[in-house]
Amino acid sequence: MSERPSRLSSALGRSYRLERELGAGGMSTVYLAEDLKHDRKVAIKVLTPELAAVLGAERFIVEIKTTAALQHPHILPLFDSGMATGSCST
Repeated sequence: MSERPSRLSSALGRSYRLERELGAGGMSTVYLAEDLKHDRKVAIKVLTPELAAVLGAERFIVEIKTTAALQHPHILPLFDSGMATGSCST
């Protein structure tokens, strides 16, 4: 496991178990994880550190709020969001 997923696993603690990377884009990387409390698969979206340094986390927080308001069968629901060691995740 590379440094970034290893640090992410540590930040997620006992709540989620990171399984693998699903994909990456210009703003973030998405990982498949297991929600250990609810025994379900979840996608965890993590803002890239390089972008966070340039834009700050505020833009990602706006995306989190927008996503939380959406309800559609083809859009994954937002269960949780937070920051760990200066980075945002959903």
